[in-house]
Amino acid sequence: MAEVSVVDYPEEATISVDDVLAKAGEYLPADRLSLIEDAYRFAAEAHSGQRRDSGDPYIQHPLHAALTIASLQLDTDSIAAALLHDVQEDCGVKPSVIAGRFGADVARLVEGATKLSQLEARAVTGGGAVPTLQAENLRKMFLAMAEDVRVVIVKLADRLHNMRTLDFKPPDKRRRTAQETMEIYAPLASRLGIWQLKWELEDLSFRHLEPERYREIASLVASKRTTREQYVAQVETILREELERHGIEAEVTGRAKHIYSIYQKMDKYAEQGKTFSEIYDLLALRVLVDTVAECYNALGAVHGLWHPLPNQFDDYIANPKESLYQSLHTTVMCLGARPLEVQIRTHEMHRLAEYGVAAHWRYKEGGRRDVRFEERMAWLRQLLESQRDFSHADEFVESVKTDLFHDQVFVYTPKGEIKDLPAGATPIDFAYRIHTDLGHHCVGAKVNGRLVALNTPLQNGDIVQIVTTKVQRGPSRDWLNQNLGYVKTSHAREKLRQWFRRSERAENVDKGREALEHELRRLGMTLSDRQDAIVRLFHYETMDDLLAAVGYGGVNSQQIGLRLASLVQAEEQPAPLPRQGDLRRPDVAAGVQVLGTGDLLTQIARCCNPVPGDAIIGFVTRSRGVSVHRVDCPNVLHEDEPERLIQVSWGPQSQSYPVAVLVEAMDRVGLLRDIGQMMADERVNMTGLRTNERTDGTTTVFATLETTGIEQLTRLLNKLETVRGVTSAARMREGVYSDSRAAAG
Repeated sequence: MAEVSVVDYPEEATISVDDVLAKAGEYLPADRLSLIEDAYRFAAEAHSGQRRDSGDPYIQHPLHAALTIASLQLDTDSIAAALLHDVQEDCGVKPSVIAGRFGADVARLVEGATKLSQLEARAVTGGGAVPTLQAENLRKMFLAMAEDVRVVIVKLADRLHNMRTLDFKPPDKRRRTAQETMEIYAPLASRLGIWQLKWELEDLSFRHLEPERYREIASLVASKRTTREQYVAQVETILREELERHGIEAEVTGRAKHIYSIYQKMDKYAEQGKTFSEIYDLLALRVLVDTVAECYNALGAVHGLWHPLPNQFDDYIANPKESLYQSLHTTVMCLGARPLEVQIRTHEMHRLAEYGVAAHWRYKEGGRRDVRFEERMAWLRQLLESQRDFSHADEFVESVKTDLFHDQVFVYTPKGEIKDLPAGATPIDFAYRIHTDLGHHCVGAKVNGRLVALNTPLQNGDIVQIVTTKVQRGPSRDWLNQNLGYVKTSHAREKLRQWFRRSERAENVDKGREALEHELRRLGMTLSDRQDAIVRLFHYETMDDLLAAVGYGGVNSQQIGLRLASLVQAEEQPAPLPRQGDLRRPDVAAGVQVLGTGDLLTQIARCCNPVPGDAIIGFVTRSRGVSVHRVDCPNVLHEDEPERLIQVSWGPQSQSYPVAVLVEAMDRVGLLRDIGQMMADERVNMTGLRTNERTDGTTTVFATLETTGIEQLTRLLNKLETVRGVTSAARMREGVYSDSRAAAG
């Protein structure tokens, strides 16, 4: 059985052009290999004298990239382009020289890969402009893919070897490159269906982003490797004999499991209280047969041999994944009552699963037409079509990461048409995927024949019907509130923003002012005299322009609240600083830095309960160190001894802070239960709770929540207002109820 990678990747072996030619010779005719030899000689001469950070001759890098391309069984031009992909940028070779010697196709591939590398280099060194440059990099990449997908496959091969040799880079460069690879390149390989590249890019990224977790999981896997191999060899034999008994000719092998996927499974299972040993598909078999009919016959044989586990079967043959991956997946209770995953597919499905869109070029090399290639690239056409809707580059990045690089769910229209959406997508996302007007007129939804809330996450296999109205009422502004969960896809979000942008400006300004004042009021903040600074911070000319943007959803009111809190904290200057005296102690509370250090005795003032994100100031008490207050706390504003105020700041840690919250609601049975359940779902602890019922059927709930800062508090307040019967939720100001008391003395 193929096993996961060991704890550390071995040092990159030195290879020669003979290795590349041998791999290419497995599927290319002999007369096509001469171009590869010629490209190697040209690249070796161009890179002569150059060395990598590892000390190896630079030519090793294009050789490894070319070997990866040959392993994917791409055409001759692609292998030659991989060998030459750095000569234009690093050696100053002109495109016309490459075209004249190797042909226009090779020159175009080299030019495309070079442009992507140049943008990538600018993004790494561009300081504050990184997000915009990354977005431009993505735009260029997808445009290049639309013209010739081989450009990006060469780029993926280039990135793979760079990841294999990342240890020779500085720590900050390693982490930045690994993060970009995990967020962009590995998902891109997945959408292109190139499994070989996807799993190794994920593992290498994970190794640099979470080195301790990587080694921990690798050690767990390696510890029982011998026992596992013996077990799988035994069940392989049993299954092969059973298939032969049914007259099914099949190839049965162990399936490799890579470390990052185990990590994802472990996190998912930990939430359910399960352990590493209970991961069902750590042990797996792959069955390859000749026809689709034999796939289902083999499935029957497997289920006849071993009992299938409930809810552990997926038919990706009838319902292919977004990358057009096809296979049958089932988990059975095998020998010794151990769960075992079995994947069943045809040899052709397996080839497409391993090579993805790269398999298209096998057909092209042989002069045949790949009829499924256009289907496999349909998502790219959809992306290029929708990118015109995005006015800012960062919105395009959001679209790519949200709509394309997340797990998918497959749902059906009432007519039986299948639609793929990102995991977590809602009926509103579905409506806008069908047609913009359907989204604008949506007033409700039925899933599997039952009315559901519009923020209900859709599941695989759901049949979704949108309920519309002929009245031109338009969408709700609440749909743009990300904390309420109505919209998952950036496509739907951008269509909503366009709708509200077309609305009357005066209405947008009024709606924006109402939303912003509500947000700041419940966070205990006001705009005060910082309006001009806020407008500049968000790059608008006037306050009305900013409010209009809030009104149509271009700017989130929660974003302004968080940025305002940071601005206040940065601008607020404390009173003259006292001497440190004898306040220094080794066992102080974490979370606050006094005078730039974190080793002074501090405590959070109970009168105002500041949390990270609030502007804060310290008060030197007579016996309890420094008491930390919000800068607008009445006890600070009316302090008679301002010389005892001291500069403090939030330290780099992630502990919880108590915040008093006031919830107004209609009194009903189950109100506190629903509030408590919502807090449990958000994993927030409630340390205090009391109510005040009124004769008019309303009630006030006073709760103390342990939060990590303003950002989480904002999300919690939004969530609280979605609880049935709740009319408002806000952070409590000092003196709201009798339990509040000063702590400055």
